[in-house]
Amino acid sequence: MNASQNDARIEAWARGDSYELYMARWSRLVARDFVRWLARPPGLRWLDVGCGTGALVQAILDEAAPAAVVGIDRSAEFVEYARAQIQDARATFRIADAQDLVTERGAYETVVSGLVLNFVASPERVVAEMMRACRLNGRVALYVWDYAGKMEFLRYFWDTAADLDPAARELDQGARFPVANARRLWELFLDAGLNDVQSRVFEVPTHFRNFEAYWTPFLGGEGSAPSYVAVLSEGKRAALREALRARLPTARDGSIKLTARALAVRGTR
Repeated sequence: MNASQNDARIEAWARGDSYELYMARWSRLVARDFVRWLARPPGLRWLDVGCGTGALVQAILDEAAPAAVVGIDRSAEFVEYARAQIQDARATFRIADAQDLVTERGAYETVVSGLVLNFVASPERVVAEMMRACRLNGRVALYVWDYAGKMEFLRYFWDTAADLDPAARELDQGARFPVANARRLWELFLDAGLNDVQSRVFEVPTHFRNFEAYWTPFLGGEGSAPSYVAVLSEGKRAALREALRARLPTARDGSIKLTARALAVRGTR
């Protein structure tokens, strides 16, 4: 079996600094717009399911004037990183599983999740757990990247990788995560019994000052694409790098201006 078919399926999600460089900096832009879209009144208790390095928690603190925010994540390393970065007394972080929120029944007026649903074994169970943690008439909401569509910096990566190595198609999030689809998210919330279900698309700029700024985050080993890069031979890694350099839309000054799209859904318990 090709290494890219095996080892790269073991995705690393632990190093907060690498994740920040690779993905969280773009998540922060979406998180801000997502919280504003929810338009929740001040003074509420929020739960962030799968908080990662704290991008969504920080957006809640900045935009929603909450009474308290609890961020949970399975990764002890991410929880430690978020604690170190966010010193606001309203924010607390715990290690917990998004599919088993046994201690959270009805404790929050707003329960949210960012960029997590596609990584869990049972999206239906996560939504059910989010509902259980939410008070009656509270708000449940989440967002994921549009991996198969306009998540451009990843689409360029995977399309180029697949041209060089057909096995890479199996690792492409656009193929692996069918739940990252606007209609699927809508149906998921309706089937769960949430009311007043609404969806929204968010687009944010993902601009890189030059090719190296684009390429370097893929060397951090954090996430699907970097995990794939990590198991390539030096020669294959160099071939992928140069094929990307030739394919990306690069301006005369060397900058690369792309767009990332996120799909969001919200409902009332």
